[in-house]
Amino acid sequence: MARTGVPEVLDTLKHVTYPAGKDELVAAAREACASDKVVEALRGIPAGEYAGPEEVARSVGAGPDSDLGHHAEQRAERVRHGGKPGLSQHLREEPRTPIQEEFDR
Repeated sequence: MARTGVPEVLDTLKHVTYPAGKDELVAAAREACASDKVVEALRGIPAGEYAGPEEVARSVGAGPDSDLGHHAEQRAERVRHGGKPGLSQHLREEPRTPIQEEFDR
């Protein structure tokens, strides 16, 4: 199933009064006649109280490929250092030094 976009979820919840719990968010999405993808995304967030739309957005976009909640500078920094959040340093591709290349010959 394709993931829904965070903007779509937040647009659905624009009339919610925070703090709100997970069940309240799901109910609000259903009342707003949200798509099944939006309701499913909200059902997948952790239970608890959400202080505002930013917290909901972070929870909805919590997949490993998510750039949600990151500013352009943070995304660029992550790209420069190669890798996705949560990827161990030893699994990231590092540029080989000239010495390492010489040893491989």
